[in-house]
Amino acid sequence: MIYPLEQLLKDGCEVKGLFYNPNIHSFLEFNNRKQALINFSESLNFEIDIPEYDPSDFFGYTGDSWLKSSRCFFCWNLRLKKTAKLAKEKGFSHFSTTLLVSPYQDHQMLKEIGFTIARQEGVDFYYQDFRVGFSPAQARAREKGLYMQKYCGCIYSEIERSKEKINARIR
Repeated sequence: MIYPLEQLLKDGCEVKGLFYNPNIHSFLEFNNRKQALINFSESLNFEIDIPEYDPSDFFGYTGDSWLKSSRCFFCWNLRLKKTAKLAKEKGFSHFSTTLLVSPYQDHQMLKEIGFTIARQEGVDFYYQDFRVGFSPAQARAREKGLYMQKYCGCIYSEIERSKEKINARIR
């Protein structure tokens, strides 16, 4: 989030944030991430909308799509659609996502979802490959003492991460 936000502001964009993450499990993890965003945004006087935490949005949308490619598609679609609708409602010309900073995300899928939703909602999707700023932003987050998550946030990702740790110990 650090690099995309700073880059967009430097490029003269008017930016407003949305922290809509019904995918994040658990509520404690959600609050840790939310508080890190609030702390960082206050240092930049950056405005963020933060809807109530409601994981039923995620589970209702993704259903039983526990396979990574399916669940990520559904999760990103849900969140980008909400972002586009809010951007349109607030009169913004574009919407985007900080997922574009992560080297762990499927940029092609994100672009396809973003541009499809843009056509559906009538607001443009702003794509920029922010991955170049991933490592420097992580270093800055550590310097600032910001909470840094260890997995995407969904329960399925957490289970996969935990299984990998357990399997590594067994070997």
